[in-house]
Formats: sequence, structure tokens, C-alpha cells
Amino acid sequence: MTVTVVGIGGSLRPNSQSERAMRIVLGAAADAGAKIIEVSGPDLVLPFYDPAVPERPENARRLIDALRVADGVVLVSPGYHGTVSGLVKNALDYIEDLRADERPYLHGRAVGCVAAAHGWQAAVTTLTALRSIVHALRGWPTPLGAAINSRQVDFDLEGGCSDTTVADTLRTIGRQVAEFAASQTR
Repeated sequence: MTVTVVGIGGSLRPNSQSERAMRIVLGAAADAGAKIIEVSGPDLVLPFYDPAVPERPENARRLIDALRVADGVVLVSPGYHGTVSGLVKNALDYIEDLRADERPYLHGRAVGCVAAAHGWQAAVTTLTALRSIVHALRGWPTPLGAAINSRQVDFDLEGGCSDTTVADTLRTIGRQVAEFAASQTR
């Protein structure tokens, strides 16, 4: 059975460093046999989440529909002022729409977390915030997460990374998400 892994992240800048990092993680999940759905950049431009407003724009419905079928999830956020970007956090707030599902929120799903920031402090605190959010949403953060200091690491448009250790870490996260997801669907 093929598992589905949904990647959520990036920034408003097309091909941002965090978006490129996410593609390495998702590429490894695909290499492990997963079907990939990427939700990034313009897909994340959503109205502020309001549970009292039942109507959702098309991109919010696509996000929720993708998460509804997801067996695993990858979350990648730039670190803004030591935490998750507002763009990514607002997208994660829409997961509240899954509260009444058979698998509410991210229940039982493996979730790989990656944070990229211009400095170690923001990268580490953002990764910690992502992992806390995943716990609150009943997901299983993968054993390995990545805090990337983007002052020291560059990602190119072809999917390359200037630091082989970081690239290996990102690929490991992708494999962990896909392998855990596959073990839960058997």
C-alpha cells in the first residue's frame, strides 16, 4: 500500500531556503515509496483561521483534504523571532477542521519537523515549537528533527545542499516519516 506524505511549509518567497529544505525531505519520502503532496508558498496564503466561519477558501479546502488523507506529514518553517512563522502557524490552525474526523487532528501520524533560521537560537526554538505543536495535535514527531542555521547552509534550485550532513539529516527525516506511516497502514 502506498502511503501519502503531505509537506507543509516554506515562506512567501518562491523557492525559499525552507521550501528547498522541505523538498529534500519530501524527495526522500518519495524515494521510500510515498506519494507526495506539497503545500507551500502561495498555497499557504489563507485568511486568519476562524472556527466560527464555516466557509473555507479553495486553498484551505485543499490543505485540509490533503491532511485528511495524509499518512505522514512534514512541517518546515522559517524561524521568525524565535518561533514558527505566522504563515505556517495559521495553516496549522486550520487542522482544527479535522477535530471531528475519525482520525482527528494529526492523530497517529508521523510528522517530520524542520526549522530554518538565520542563527542557531531561532532555528532551535522554532524546531522546539514545531515539535510542541505536533504533540498538541496528537501527531508523532519523528525521532530526528532538523534545526538549520541558514547562515551556514545553502540550498540550490536543483535540490542540492551545501552541507552533506544537513542533507543527510533531511533525507533521514523523510525516510522516517514514510517508514513510520507505512508501518501504521499495514
